[in-house]
Amino acid sequence: MPVDPDASLLVRRARPADAPDFVRMMGQPDVYRNLMQLPLSSEEVWRKRLEAQSDPHAADLHLVAELGGRVVGSAGLHPAPQLRRRHVAMPGISVEPAAQGRGVGAAPMQALCDYADGWAQILRIELTVFTDNDRAIRLYDRFGFRHEGTHRAYALRDGVFADVHAMARLHPHPPLAAWPAEPAP
Repeated sequence: MPVDPDASLLVRRARPADAPDFVRMMGQPDVYRNLMQLPLSSEEVWRKRLEAQSDPHAADLHLVAELGGRVVGSAGLHPAPQLRRRHVAMPGISVEPAAQGRGVGAAPMQALCDYADGWAQILRIELTVFTDNDRAIRLYDRFGFRHEGTHRAYALRDGVFADVHAMARLHPHPPLAAWPAEPAP
């Protein structure tokens, strides 16, 4: 279904009722081939995933991007599971091919970075991106992610082991505690 070129963009939290949209979006070969998702997902799987992430105490943040009321993109921020890496989160982002180039990736990425920097005590956001995903690499560069290395034969994609770049973004202005001034002796 084509995307209305005049539709306004809305970024909001994902909800369990969005499961059918995730199945449709993630079922597109041009989407799942650039993610670590597998084809042939089910609505039940997405509903359970979104229900777990909609718990107000969940550490994950999962957003969707809507154009004209239609979900055409998603972005998530997921904490590292290890205790010593609680300052780290990993994003995931997907955009329907028909909606690419319309800010559908940039708007939720900005929301994820703002959330990480201002509210979630995240110092480092790290990701991997397939080396041939130029559009995503440009997006990550724009948000301050830096190339940290390349993993050879990282993941199977379309029957071929593909390389990924490791990229990370450090908090641009890490917060400090405001200590009261010492009283004069």
